[in-house]
Amino acid sequence: MSLDFQKLRLFGVYQQQNPEHIMLRVKIPGGLLTSEQARTLAGISSDYAQGRLHLTSRGSVEFHRLKAELIDELFARLGAVGLTTRGACGGAVRGICCNTTFASGYGQAQQLTSRLNRHFAGNADFEGLPKKFKIAVEASTQGGRHLIQDLGIVLHQGAGSEEPRYDIWCAGGLGREPQAGFLLEEQVSEIRLLPLIESVVQVYRDNTPPPQRLKHLVKRIGEDAFRQLLATELTKRPQVNLPALDQASVQGQPKFIEVPVFGGQLAAATLLELAALADQFCNGQLATTTDQNLALPVADAEQESSLFTALMAANVNVDDSFAARMRTCPGNHECKRGLVATRDLGAAVQQVLSTSAQGCSWAISGCPNSCSQPQLADYGIVTVGQQKHEDGSRTPVYDLYQRKGSAFGERLATRLTEEELLAAISDF
Repeated sequence: MSLDFQKLRLFGVYQQQNPEHIMLRVKIPGGLLTSEQARTLAGISSDYAQGRLHLTSRGSVEFHRLKAELIDELFARLGAVGLTTRGACGGAVRGICCNTTFASGYGQAQQLTSRLNRHFAGNADFEGLPKKFKIAVEASTQGGRHLIQDLGIVLHQGAGSEEPRYDIWCAGGLGREPQAGFLLEEQVSEIRLLPLIESVVQVYRDNTPPPQRLKHLVKRIGEDAFRQLLATELTKRPQVNLPALDQASVQGQPKFIEVPVFGGQLAAATLLELAALADQFCNGQLATTTDQNLALPVADAEQESSLFTALMAANVNVDDSFAARMRTCPGNHECKRGLVATRDLGAAVQQVLSTSAQGCSWAISGCPNSCSQPQLADYGIVTVGQQKHEDGSRTPVYDLYQRKGSAFGERLATRLTEEELLAAISDF
């Protein structure tokens, strides 16, 4: 079977280390899942992906080690429950993720996310871009994730107003060249959001050679020149209302019980258990989080207590703070670029940490691309290369980061062996 994997990237498909295997990424708009969709994901995993799924740091779901000849069948099964992979990879506006720390303002941020996803998902006008274009809606700047987006939309926390307004951050990104986004505009009204977003995408498309991100354009021409290009583009676009929101998808300000998933590696059987509990207690709703966990919404304290008891009876752990706060990319468990078995390293880290340090957030990236967002964790580990030994063997080496303020984490040490790394963090 001959496939054009470059074209298939737009549909969420990547080749893996074994050329007979593919990875398929599924978009979960705003991180919201129905129990029916969860059962479909679990079924695909059980049938074709060794009973495992990977939850990403943008709230998406990945299947690994799939056979390429299954693509059409998988697309059909996902489409039957309203899920798509289109735009999950490749040069397109990616799935728009939402602040999933469930802080104050989450409900409003989630509603905006749903409306933006409705506009951009599968929209050919926002595909064929030089590289990926990432948008996120955040309830606050607390986690720093607005700094790493091509466009970060943050609920404005200033003076009260009947109309919601948003602060827009632009041209951020991690990868091999981390760059924090800059504040493009404050207190943007909803009627101005779509023309502003579309104009930024168009300026990016018109002025950036592939495979560069928006951050590279701003670095090359400067913020002032970028703003001039954007102002010209904005004159071509009228103010428009966002798409209406299906009332069935409206979320208020729910409370969530978060289910930790170590390194985002989720068993299909656990997802089936959670789907059943979501039907019983949560009106058939679940959420993926950008910390690679799952969450179940509850309406009140009584429902929370009942759900907690049911989770315990189903042997679903909700008490492991380290698992809940440990993000990892797939590493060389699955990824062609991975230099280390990230989940194994995460387990080794846990063994040497004090109890207080286990309560911090951790992120491990299996290569310099930083997909697990290590610069935004309390402590981050980036696999930066491999050390070659006299016998020809190679072992990974790591940079260690610590984040104390609102900016990216700062590098504490560089090119540590695993032994040196574990010795350094055992003192935390």
